[in-house]
Parts: sequence; C-alpha cells; structure tokens
Amino acid sequence: MRLGNDRREQKVESGIYALSCLPSGQRWVGSALNLATIRNRLWFTLRLGNDRHPGLQHAWNAHGEDGFDFEILERLKADDLGAGRDRRLKERLLQWAEELQATRI
Repeated sequence: MRLGNDRREQKVESGIYALSCLPSGQRWVGSALNLATIRNRLWFTLRLGNDRHPGLQHAWNAHGEDGFDFEILERLKADDLGAGRDRRLKERLLQWAEELQATRI
C-alpha cells in the first residue's frame, strides 16, 4: 500500500504564517513546525470556540470563517531545520510581527 510510503516521503516544512481578519484589518502571525497542518488546526479550534487567543477568537466569532485569510509568509530553508530551528522560528516570528504590526500567536 503506497499511502504509508507517501506520508513518510513528505517533507515537513516549518515557517511563519499570518491570519488576517478582512473586515477589521486585524492580523496575527504565528510559527509552525508543520505548515501543512497548521491552518486546519487553527480553523478547528476557532470553530469550536476555544482558541487560546481571545482577540482572535472574538474576531472569528464576529466575522466568521469567510472573514479570514490564511497566508504562509515564510518557509524555513532545509538548513535551518537543525538544532537551531526553534530559535530561528522565534526570530522570524518576531520580525514578521513587527513588520506587519501584527499580534503574535
């Protein structure tokens, strides 16, 4: 069965993403060890109404899923994925948050 092999062959990409509330103009940025799964995880917690970021949850409740945009801002290079990956993610998150004047999540 190839499904298992395909999953093992997929490369996990880490990086920085942004959520934007289109009606309000609010932005949030976060880092993820796996960019392929982060949007689904965020949407799941927001739909349940139990996201750990009150401002984000409030905006979601007010404007709904259609009021939000998800964007991958930066993918870390493969050589950034060693022991310093977490440090590199934190640095890039801080830079993006400042540049976009966004709330870190």
